[in-house]
Amino acid sequence: MDSRMRLKLAKSLLILVLLGNTIIWYKIWKLFAVDQSQSLLEPGITEMPQKLHRRLARLVTVVIRQFESFENDIATTVKFLLNSFPAITIVIVCDEFLYPPLELDFTNESLKNVHLVNLQPSFNRSYDERNPLTYVHTKYVVFLPDATRLVTKQTLQEAVNQAGKVGLVSVPVGKNTLTCLGVRLKIKEWSVRFTKISDTECDAVVGKHVTIMDVKLLKKLSDPFMMPFTDALYLQTTALGIKVTILKNSHFNEGKPLYRSQQAQWKLQQVHRSRERVMYEKLGIKKVTRASSNVDWYGCSRETTHCFGSVVNGIPSYLYQNRYTPPCCLAGLRKVAYHVFDKLEEVGIRYWLEANSLLGAMRNGDILPWDHEVVVGINRDDLNRSPWLVKARNKAVLDNNGYVWEKATEGEFFKVQYSKINRLHVNLLPFYAKNGTMTRDSWFLKNRDFPEQFLHPMSSIDFAGRQVPSPNNIRDFLEIKYYKGVIESPELPGKISHD
Repeated sequence: MDSRMRLKLAKSLLILVLLGNTIIWYKIWKLFAVDQSQSLLEPGITEMPQKLHRRLARLVTVVIRQFESFENDIATTVKFLLNSFPAITIVIVCDEFLYPPLELDFTNESLKNVHLVNLQPSFNRSYDERNPLTYVHTKYVVFLPDATRLVTKQTLQEAVNQAGKVGLVSVPVGKNTLTCLGVRLKIKEWSVRFTKISDTECDAVVGKHVTIMDVKLLKKLSDPFMMPFTDALYLQTTALGIKVTILKNSHFNEGKPLYRSQQAQWKLQQVHRSRERVMYEKLGIKKVTRASSNVDWYGCSRETTHCFGSVVNGIPSYLYQNRYTPPCCLAGLRKVAYHVFDKLEEVGIRYWLEANSLLGAMRNGDILPWDHEVVVGINRDDLNRSPWLVKARNKAVLDNNGYVWEKATEGEFFKVQYSKINRLHVNLLPFYAKNGTMTRDSWFLKNRDFPEQFLHPMSSIDFAGRQVPSPNNIRDFLEIKYYKGVIESPELPGKISHD
C-alpha cells in the first residue's frame, strides 16, 4: 500500500471517529435536557415521565372554586384531571347545597381524593369538614376555573416551578387575553382604584386563568375562598403586598363552552354583582374606581342610614378600626354643606367656617379625612331671616329639597341633616357679640368664644370645591380654639393616633 492510499485511509478513519463523537455528545445532551425538564423544584431530583404525575400529585392540590350550580362542566373537568393525575387531590368548594347535584359518584374508588366542600354551616358537618384548607396537605394549590383542560403535564410542572420562585402565578386558559391591573388599595379610606398596566407582574389579573400559589401565602389571607373568585383573592394578596406573575408563554385549554344563552349570561351577571357587593361589604370597601374610571359606591346613600356606627363622646366608631370617614359619608356631608351655604346666603345670614371644618380647609381644602360633621358659625342676630331656622325652633322640619332642619338636643344650636333616614349633618352654631367677644349660649359641643375682631373683616377660604366665608387670621383663630401648632399637628377625637 503506497503512502497515498494510507493517507486516504487515515482521513476516512478520522472522519468516522469525529462523526461518532458528535453522535455520542448529542445523545448525552438530549438525555441531560430531558432530565432537566423532569426535575421539579428541588435540585438534583430527576424522574421518568411516567412518575411525573405522582411527583406533581404530592406537590399540588387542585381547588375548583369558580363555577355555577345552574350550569357547569365540573364532572368532565374532574375526569380529565384524574386521567392525567390519578392520585392528585381535588377540592371542589361551593357556598351552599348544590342542586342539581354534580354528576360525580363520590363513592367510587377513583374519586377517593376528590372532596366536595360546602362552606354553609350545617348541623351534621364540623368546622373542619367545611374548611377547604383541611384537605390541602401540599406545598402548592392550583385554582382551576370550571371547564378547563390541562394541555400537558409539562405545562403544570413549569407553572409550579415558577410559583416556587415568585409565590403566585397565573396561566391563561384557551385564547383568553389576560389584563394586568394595578390596584391601589386604601384601607383607611375604604377605597380601591384599579388601573390597566402593560406588564406581566400585576396586583390583579382579569380574564379566565389558572392561579397557582404557595399554600403558605394562601393561609395568610383573611378569607381565601371568598367570592367572586379571583377578585377577592387578589384584593387580599394586594393588601399583603403580594404580586401575581402572568405566564404568557404557557396556557391551559378551554373545556366545554358555558353560559352561551342570553338567560344564562344575564343570570351570571346578576350573581356576580350580588357577590361583588357582599365582597366589598365584608372587606370594608365603599368606593371602587374601575379601570374604565367609572366609580361605584358600596356605602350609604341619602336613602340609607350612614354607613358607620355610633358616635360616642364625639368619637366615631371607625376611628377605633384605624380607619377614616367612609368616602360616601364625606360625599354626603359635602352635599349637606353646599345646601346649607346656599340657604344661608339666600337670606343674607352672616356665617363662617368653624372648628374642625375650618381646620380641614386650612390643611387640605376639604373636610378632615376623619371628621363626621361640618361645623358652621352663624350670627345669632340673623336667625330670624331663615324660615327654616325659625320653624326648627319648635320642631324638626323638612325643606323643599329633603334636608331636615332641627334644633339640637345638646344645646342652643341647630342641625341640618342629609335626610330623614341619613343623619349626616351640618352643625349651625349661633354666636353673638358681647363686650368685643363673640360668645354663645350654652351647648355641650367643645367650642370656645373668640375676639370679635376675627370677623371684621371676614375672609374666605376654599372648602370642598367652593369659596366659603371664614374668620381673618385663620391660624391665630384656630390656635385660640385649639392649641398652638394645631394646623400642622391636629389630634383625632380622643387623641387616637392617625399615623
